[in-house]
Amino acid sequence: MTNDHTQSPPGTDPPPGTDPGTAAAPASGSTPGAGTAAAPASGSTPGAGTAAAPGPGSTPGAGTGTASPPRAGTEPPSLTGSPFDSDTFTSATFVTVGSGPYLALASVWLLTRVGMLLLLARDTLGIGGVGREVDLYHHWYAQFAHGTFPIGDATWQYPPGAGLVIMSPGLLPWLTYFQAFVALSLLADAVITLALARADSARLTHGAWVWVCGLPLLLHLPLARYDVQTTALAVLALLALGARSTATRRLGGALAGIGAMVKVWPVLTLIGTPRGRTAREAWTAAAVAALALLATLALFFSGPLGFLRQQGGRGIQIESLFGTVLALAGAGGTWPGRVEFRYGAFEYVGPYVSTLGHLALLLTVIALGWLLLWRVRADRWTPATPLDAAFAAVLLFTATSRVISPQYMIWLLGLAAVCLTSRQTVMRPVALLLLPAAALSSLAYPVLYDEVIAGTTQGLAVMVLRNGLLLAAALLAARRLWTSTVTAPTE
Repeated sequence: MTNDHTQSPPGTDPPPGTDPGTAAAPASGSTPGAGTAAAPASGSTPGAGTAAAPGPGSTPGAGTGTASPPRAGTEPPSLTGSPFDSDTFTSATFVTVGSGPYLALASVWLLTRVGMLLLLARDTLGIGGVGREVDLYHHWYAQFAHGTFPIGDATWQYPPGAGLVIMSPGLLPWLTYFQAFVALSLLADAVITLALARADSARLTHGAWVWVCGLPLLLHLPLARYDVQTTALAVLALLALGARSTATRRLGGALAGIGAMVKVWPVLTLIGTPRGRTAREAWTAAAVAALALLATLALFFSGPLGFLRQQGGRGIQIESLFGTVLALAGAGGTWPGRVEFRYGAFEYVGPYVSTLGHLALLLTVIALGWLLLWRVRADRWTPATPLDAAFAAVLLFTATSRVISPQYMIWLLGLAAVCLTSRQTVMRPVALLLLPAAALSSLAYPVLYDEVIAGTTQGLAVMVLRNGLLLAAALLAARRLWTSTVTAPTE
């Protein structure tokens, strides 16, 4: 992604940026003009202190060197430019400049992931049993082997594309299902890390560091959920949508469409695509990819849309913002409800639960309406705008959801990391709020989950803090997205 500050006119795609300070090469056969340094003659030794050849009428041996070409008054020295833009960049420069940060990033990734694997191997922290979700995936895998989606299973609440992820461990038949699933989760994690590092190579991988250091805050949970694979699709889609190549942008749209068929939310990566040709290409590619995947799965498996029945019956999960409201009301003695295990999660049952569920859906619709209004009103587009918009959209939909599972933090960390690959992002403060929110999510599940279920003071405190941070992050993201892209009306 180009880190320039060129903004496109309203209603148009941003033009390919030109890196400021990069001099144009003289045309073939042209004579270097004033201020253009001529290349040294063949056989000469380049380097500082090379004397200029004496011209006609000059006195040899005067000891005068070639004067440096003057800089234009509007061209400040490039003190923070990428080494890749230098005329003297070589493979040796890459080793000198680039290897240190990449080696450090790889080392931290390896150490933290080994720690996550050790936690998963024991799986006794807090309530324990984090890895049991993979056993459920294995159960579904057996049903897919018989050519059917898990019809009638209340715990199957995922779009049909999720079946591809559930079946993917079959690609590694020499491993057990559990081992293969964890290996593929680590592979997706590594792909995200590499993609972020490459997108941010000129700035020592700021975005990649957020991902590498932020994911372990969720302990071993990411290795036992298929959300890392979903996040990989979203991250790659966003990075591809920012490319100059039409084919790459279409690939980004296709990845977003496939991601939407796996877990719906990656479709929000398209909300910030610049109006015009880029948006048409991306949305068309997404629709074609999603429909092609759905048709293929429907051809080979029965019941691909059965998840809609289970999803529609969900209540208020205890970890959602609305669940925290009910927990506080219950602790204060003003709500007589209880907790039940339904649809594969702990949910609240009792008076006003249905009303709060409808309120949550209404707020989600309002959030969607606000995003559409923003898209119409936005008139300042930078290379970071699509990234910031996707991050803000997923935050708003998470905050207004009836369900906030701990693995949702994986999505948010991935999108925050993508935003930080751009110098023009306005989401840095929002990304920082997510780090303590991720740590608190691990306290809520699995460390103190018994306390959260029971609604004790300790459990309530953790949920109030975590959900308070998520709500603050969502509101701050919406505000910063609006103010950075929408011009206020003049008086």
